[in-house]
Amino acid sequence: MTLRHLNQTELARRWGVSPRTLERWRWIGQGPRFLKIGGRIAYRLEDIEAFEAAQLRDSTAAGAPARAA
Repeated sequence: MTLRHLNQTELARRWGVSPRTLERWRWIGQGPRFLKIGGRIAYRLEDIEAFEAAQLRDSTAAGAPARAA
């Protein structure tokens, strides 16, 4: 089993957001789970993908999760 990790810059690039946005999300407890090792931040690919899947929506109505396939 190979775990892949992304750093803050790589994840920001993947999602098209600024690294500062990810920093703010960590501060307020939003965004995907992360690791902090020796002052460095890393995101496990499986946590990123789980977070992305949880964001799927069928409409813009608040709290309207995507229907099961």
